[in-house]
Amino acid sequence: MSATVLVILDAGHDGLAPTAAELIGAASAIGTPAVVTDSREHAEELGQLGAAQVLVAPWPSDAQTLPLVDAAEAAFNQLNPVAVVCAHTVRGRDVAARLAVRLRRALLTDVTGIRRDTEGIVTDHSNYGGAFSTVGAATHLSPVVTVRVGAVEARAEAATPEVIDLEVESSGKRFAEVKEVSPIERESSRPELATADKVVAGGVSLGDEDMFEELVGGLADALGAAVGATRSAVDEGQVPYEAQIGQTGVMVSPKLYIGVGISGAVQHLVGMQTSDVIVAINSDEDAPIFEISDFGIIGDIFDLVPEIITEIESRKDASEAGK
Repeated sequence: MSATVLVILDAGHDGLAPTAAELIGAASAIGTPAVVTDSREHAEELGQLGAAQVLVAPWPSDAQTLPLVDAAEAAFNQLNPVAVVCAHTVRGRDVAARLAVRLRRALLTDVTGIRRDTEGIVTDHSNYGGAFSTVGAATHLSPVVTVRVGAVEARAEAATPEVIDLEVESSGKRFAEVKEVSPIERESSRPELATADKVVAGGVSLGDEDMFEELVGGLADALGAAVGATRSAVDEGQVPYEAQIGQTGVMVSPKLYIGVGISGAVQHLVGMQTSDVIVAINSDEDAPIFEISDFGIIGDIFDLVPEIITEIESRKDASEAGK
């Protein structure tokens, strides 16, 4: 068996975190994935995703970060992995930072690619809205790594995992508890933004909530895409906060990203710069977003977007008629 890579999943309120397949896939590129979970019920599914080992450490369902850090530390001490992989999410970053401090290990964050050479773990990073790329390396000891959601396409081969009951000694530190969880009922059938293959995002120039939904929502529905937004559009109440893409919002890395009326502030570009194909629609030909776009359309978004939606729907109808 190759060197072990410890995977720490975000705890979901209902089943496995949606980032599980990606994190295990990233881990498989540098070693053999071993995953920490809170229930044996997840073992078979984790094996299908490529986990060779599943370490079970039940923690209180109402607990936040610290019990998961305690479990991760126990798993690390037992397995001595070559790296620890977490998601670059709010909770993943919290766990990774606390664990790195406890273990006194290097912390490599917001990774878009990961590999291993003769000297250790090497990571790729995209910086300042994609203006330049950097490479990070921890040549001494095992680093803790956070992977940008959607950035790693590799997936591990299915395995029959060894299931291990992990003995965890509590750190005894105080931790926050969740007293109540109220699921948000959503009527939309649109994909989840963080993991969507296609994203249509809008800027504040759309004007109001109705126009945002008509143009951005309409184009997203025509393409089967998720809806995203800039911080300015969120601040103006055009769209809920959970649609915010960027440094203070969701990091996305879809196969297709379309920006409608988005100028391209660095804070937004940070959240979508690793998209496979970027299409920008803007009336300002000098908008910074065109510098990182694969395709650009210059013109009035209020005229162009309805035409694009009509053309897409027309082609879909023609395709259905031809079957």
